[in-house]
Amino acid sequence: TAACMTIVEPCSNGLGSDAFCILWDGERLHGLNASGTAPAAWTRERFGDRSAMPLRGWDSVTVPGAVSAWAALSQRFGKLPFEQLMAPAAEVAERGYAVPVVVQQKWTLASQVGELVSQPGFAQTFLPRGRVPQVGERFAMPHAAKALRLIGATKGEAFYRGEIAAALASYARAHGGAMTEADLAGYRPEWVEPLAQNFRGHTLHEIPPN
Repeated sequence: TAACMTIVEPCSNGLGSDAFCILWDGERLHGLNASGTAPAAWTRERFGDRSAMPLRGWDSVTVPGAVSAWAALSQRFGKLPFEQLMAPAAEVAERGYAVPVVVQQKWTLASQVGELVSQPGFAQTFLPRGRVPQVGERFAMPHAAKALRLIGATKGEAFYRGEIAAALASYARAHGGAMTEADLAGYRPEWVEPLAQNFRGHTLHEIPPN
């Protein structure tokens, strides 16, 4: 489902996302923190006197954790082959789907943000035909289908230490980004103990801070 959401709600989800999970196994809770880590080249000198982190562009992109979370959860708790888990999302990406109303509204809002439209790759991917897809119009992402199949076949390895990682690092270099293949290869999600707090007769749980 998470993989499919990167295709059918592409302005809200993506393979470059972070991920968090609190999972109940029938006996206890398990926490997984797959938030993005900073590229090694993100030094004080790189950002200079900026008072805040950039909101757009490669200097706002941390190492993506979502794919690693899917693989880690599947390895520890899953029953189906990982390749099988990615197959439906890849199929939807390849054959396309009819864009629904709410998704089209978010798409339109994203396309109106000049800082997004000016980013390399945005228009090519999210503005097919030179515009936002209309409600009910077919939208497909064949390149994402290829990526999802590679992720499935390698249990996520291609994303961090294979063909996709090399493409990510190359694209970052070409557009002034700091992310490298070493940053991707070194990424690991972190199993954590969820925090617990009583509140009005209930126990609330949350992932602890990094």
